[in-house]
Amino acid sequence: MAQLEHFTPPVDAVLARMRALDAELSERDGVAVFNRVYLAVTEEVDRHLDAGKFPDPRAATALDVRFAERYLTAVDTVTRGRRPPACWRPLFQFRRHPGVRPMQFALAGINAHIGHDLALAVVDTCRTLDCEPADLEDEFDRVGDLLVSLEERIREDLMPGPDLLQIADPLTHLLGSWSLERARDATWAAARALWVLRRCEDVAEEFTERLDAAVGFAGRMLLTPLPD
Repeated sequence: MAQLEHFTPPVDAVLARMRALDAELSERDGVAVFNRVYLAVTEEVDRHLDAGKFPDPRAATALDVRFAERYLTAVDTVTRGRRPPACWRPLFQFRRHPGVRPMQFALAGINAHIGHDLALAVVDTCRTLDCEPADLEDEFDRVGDLLVSLEERIREDLMPGPDLLQIADPLTHLLGSWSLERARDATWAAARALWVLRRCEDVAEEFTERLDAAVGFAGRMLLTPLPD
């Protein structure tokens, strides 16, 4: 078990799985919408790794892979007919709802993955590399910066044209209710708290469950069906 815990697959392995999902899922499937967004992010991280833009490539690879594995495990859990973490349930429950727009699916997936999975991935990576969260802060920030830089591209690809998106459109208000920057800051605080609590298993478990539930609640709000 210890050997498995310290083994980090290459980024190519998670990219291959995301590409396979992209080929399998229908284009309108809400999970497919998020998967395409996440695939683009992971490909960007991989390019930065190849270009030597991370000061510690080993740490960046471990964080990126542990992070991706959380999402892929949720997909596998649903495929086996089991319940995924609460943060992911809204996306899987509403993935085919005709009243939910693509941008909502993308944001709900990003909310689940950043708000919950990233904090746990930081802890997973610290255990894998036998380090402290502070040792991963540069890599965490660089991955976060990539996500923020890609958010604008995501909005351009998935938002309706400016003539359609009026100030009274409910989607405008939903988009304004969630911030990737704030989610990233909260995640770093949660990761540090979980690391401190790791020796208090019952408290750490309760903290994780409450984080999962809170992120899931936010995801459900983001997936509120909207009129055309």
